Amino acid sequence: FVSLTVDYREKTYAAGKIPGGFFKREGRPTEKEVLTSRLIDRPLRPLFPHGFQHELQVMALVLSSDGEYDPDVLAVLGGSTALQLSSLPYPKRSVAAARVGLVNGQWILNPTYKQLDQSSVDLVIAGTSEGILSIEAGLKEVPEQQLVEAIAFGYDHVLKLIKLQEELVKAAGRPKLSESSIGIRHAPTELVERVRKLTAGKIMAAQTKQKKEERSATRQELLASLLEQLAPAGTVPAPASALGGPGDPLDVQMAFDMVEREAVRQSILETQRRADGRALTQLREITCEVGVLPRTHGSGLFTRGETQSLSVTTLGTSHDEQMIEALEGKSFKRFMLHYNFPPFSVGEVRPIRGTGRREIGHGALAERALVPMIPSQDEFPYTIRVVSDILESNGSSSMATVCAGALSLMDAGVPIKALVSGVAMGLVKEGSRVAILTDISGLEDHIGDMDFKVAGTRLGTTALQVDVKLPEGLSVDLIGKILSQANPARMTVLDLMAKAIAPPRASISIYAPRIVTLKINPEKIR
Repeated sequence: FVSLTVDYREKTYAAGKIPGGFFKREGRPTEKEVLTSRLIDRPLRPLFPHGFQHELQVMALVLSSDGEYDPDVLAVLGGSTALQLSSLPYPKRSVAAARVGLVNGQWILNPTYKQLDQSSVDLVIAGTSEGILSIEAGLKEVPEQQLVEAIAFGYDHVLKLIKLQEELVKAAGRPKLSESSIGIRHAPTELVERVRKLTAGKIMAAQTKQKKEERSATRQELLASLLEQLAPAGTVPAPASALGGPGDPLDVQMAFDMVEREAVRQSILETQRRADGRALTQLREITCEVGVLPRTHGSGLFTRGETQSLSVTTLGTSHDEQMIEALEGKSFKRFMLHYNFPPFSVGEVRPIRGTGRREIGHGALAERALVPMIPSQDEFPYTIRVVSDILESNGSSSMATVCAGALSLMDAGVPIKALVSGVAMGLVKEGSRVAILTDISGLEDHIGDMDFKVAGTRLGTTALQVDVKLPEGLSVDLIGKILSQANPARMTVLDLMAKAIAPPRASISIYAPRIVTLKINPEKIR
């Protein structure tokens, strides 16, 4: 874990406005600010070395805005440039980002807000000169091949922005500190070898257990045994500022994590099977249910392996629309999707103190996937809110939310254009050896090299989010292969969802508000 904090804040004076609300000043970060902070964080984080322990904060402030262009891609560029200009030796590579739109069949670089309203593609791509590190996209049923074209177009311009950044750093960069002066904590090589010998064959035996709680319990027993042997009770842990030493429990934990990662990755590459026994392209068992809650307007329960989303749709009137005040102006939102990740879903005890950044990000991704299917206000004059509560989680709860959300919308009688499914893809890459994993579990997300989430209908994709842990990133060709492998998995999930409900219910719930539209003959008005 890299102790990196990224904050993006918009000043309303940047657009010549006074904040709304009682206090008339900027308060807690808005959803847009949180999402942009994540947009900056994701491509920067994998470029820091494992063991980098210094607290680091990147602040991006919007001080002036023309109201025509979204400043988020500039914030990514600014965050990377600030790090490159600093005396820090990391990251060693510059990061840049670009937005891609498609209007009238033409690819557009960094389109305006107005152009995005007409565009079937809203894609932000970030990367280095070596490869692509993150992608965020909202799409209107865009075929996979066309999506690859958008990524290639955007990446070409990312490379140009990196060159500009490097020219600035050459002219104005500070002298870099030596890497030796920046303490990087690693487990001692001798300790890693001892852990490797003591755990030979035991790690994979623990990971092949079918149930998550069994795997977790066996893993904890193995780690406890290692700590007892290598860091017995009474050993004084190294202070936080030190780089560890013999018998340090933290070093034993780090060595165990490293050996576990190696063992699981090698097993996947050599056997072409996962820890739970699945083939690389195999989905976990899936069940779909609708109408599980009697008093709500619509509900859907989607379970994939040990990940379960309960999504509930509530219908309201125009008075329930969400008003959004942003730099580009005031707008109203009639479809909202909110994602909740309670601690019990992963067997943890922690207080709930408001919506976290991860919850906002996952909710926004699922909302983006479903938005293109929502009927127009003329066709269905209701405000729609979907809430996804994750009841258990072992990988890809955001994609489970997409599926459960679509089921609940149909159960509520919302005439959505089509069902939407999502799947999370993973990667294990060692040199020329590559394994692409379909429907990754939590373990494969943890030890793998990427989290690649794609959602869509039978006609095309509606949302894409890619986070890469490899410092060298992904090539456009490899992204194309991953999308091709994800497509049949998405189709399989759509088939299972359609068995639960299709088409949407003919009428809305008796508990939902009724909106009746009357058309009056204009002759009678006068």
